[in-house]
Amino acid sequence: MTDATAVVRALADGPASPAMPVLFVGHGNPMNAIEDNEFSRTWRKVGSNLPIPRAILCVSAHWETAGTYVTAMERPRTIHDFGGFPDELFAVQYPAPGSPAIAEETRQTLTGHTILLDHEWGLDHGAWSVLVRMFPGANVPVLQLSLDVGMRPDQHAALAAMLGTLRDRGVLILGSGNIVHNLRRARWGEGKPYDWAIEFDQTSKDLIEKNDLASLANYPSLGAAAQLSIPTNEHYLPMLYALALRRKADKLTFFNESLDLGSISMRSFMLA
Repeated sequence: MTDATAVVRALADGPASPAMPVLFVGHGNPMNAIEDNEFSRTWRKVGSNLPIPRAILCVSAHWETAGTYVTAMERPRTIHDFGGFPDELFAVQYPAPGSPAIAEETRQTLTGHTILLDHEWGLDHGAWSVLVRMFPGANVPVLQLSLDVGMRPDQHAALAAMLGTLRDRGVLILGSGNIVHNLRRARWGEGKPYDWAIEFDQTSKDLIEKNDLASLANYPSLGAAAQLSIPTNEHYLPMLYALALRRKADKLTFFNESLDLGSISMRSFMLA
């Protein structure tokens, strides 16, 4: 059974929890937005079987801020936050609406934290490169929640757990990053995975299956493979946001379980 088939079957059998699913997606190369490959095909298949959400709240690796922000504009712009790619990729637009009302709802959900409403950012490629495949109609409101650079990983996880009530109100929460992400070591030709990348991808899978959020948040203690896999943590943190929302009734299903460019894990999972 393929990765996508496993997710589709899990959804077809009915979610173990009545709440909206939670996704963590390894988004990888921005070209996945326009290339027909194993990753984009899986995103399309998974998306076609997801329930239609009231809104999508995305925590992307590509929006780091001082403080925590949520986008609150009516029409978020499509941000092409990269360089050196073909014009075809820069031409992609994802004209999904925003939702000031759900932004305010999100702000009020995160009690005890100062959450600021943003009217400038939009949708970066961590969001739209995945959503253009999963929800190609761009007809579901999309918001982004930023990553506060002043917070520790365990603090991010604690903040994420507070988002759980949004699941019960029809909001699909999407973490978008990569568990293993070391662009300096990327192998753009052969793409053979490094041993340390394989090791930490497997370690993370084992800890996710055990729901050991504490160990995953304390990733510097997980050894040399973790340090090579997470030279900076902005791509890793969205995974913690997704896992922090896991409930006892949720089924865990992995998809896109492979490494790309030698040093990027495309491992993704759904909780439903």
